[in-house]
Amino acid sequence: MPEASVLFLRACLAVLAMPIYLLSFLGIWEPFCRKIFFPYFLEKLSAVHEKKAKKQKQELFRNLPDFTSSSGELRLLEIGTGCGANFQYFPPGCKVTCTDVNPHFQEALSRSMNKNQHIHYERFLVAAAEDLHQVPSGSIDAVICTLVLCSVRDVNGTLKEVLRVLRPGGAFYFFEHVAADRSSWRHFWQQVCYPTWKLVFAGCCLTRELWKNLEEANFSEVKVQHISIPLTGTPIRPHIIGFAVK
Repeated sequence: MPEASVLFLRACLAVLAMPIYLLSFLGIWEPFCRKIFFPYFLEKLSAVHEKKAKKQKQELFRNLPDFTSSSGELRLLEIGTGCGANFQYFPPGCKVTCTDVNPHFQEALSRSMNKNQHIHYERFLVAAAEDLHQVPSGSIDAVICTLVLCSVRDVNGTLKEVLRVLRPGGAFYFFEHVAADRSSWRHFWQQVCYPTWKLVFAGCCLTRELWKNLEEANFSEVKVQHISIPLTGTPIRPHIIGFAVK
């Protein structure tokens, strides 16, 4: 019965979103989404998310300086930089390499960079999280990834790349929305929204249990906390936050 209910409600949601499904069928939606809609949406969502999660982020990134290398430099790599919402939390003088699979965030990213001139921006790479071949192995002190693992094509492949680019003793910082408890109504609605949400929001998956991927990756230590961010009207309330050490 629950499966039938999910399928029925998915169909109802698909009918409501029929114009987007039609544009997708015609090959119009994806380029429009990547270039115009998603950069606009992500900037707005980031502003709301920052208000709700500012204290958690401040606490998360508080110990970033602890991973400064023996040379005295702190080299950061951010996967899925997007609009640059995390720049404000990075320590002064750190060197940041920004990456994103979508190159169409220039305006919002430039605004964030102008507001946060306490850090040194080394370069911006258009790269998928699963393929960071432009970044040398063992060259990074800390990798940052927030609200990104939901939409990568291969979570385990991404974590392998993270481990590759990190120096021994380096850290991976994450803050991601995840699947709700499987017995909850929130998980039921995540299942209902899943196909349409993924189409509309550039491949974002609602039901990934990302803590399991982190625990199964080859980190020497994983510190993960399950928290709830009250994003009204969205199915992305459950989050995990923490860091993992190579």
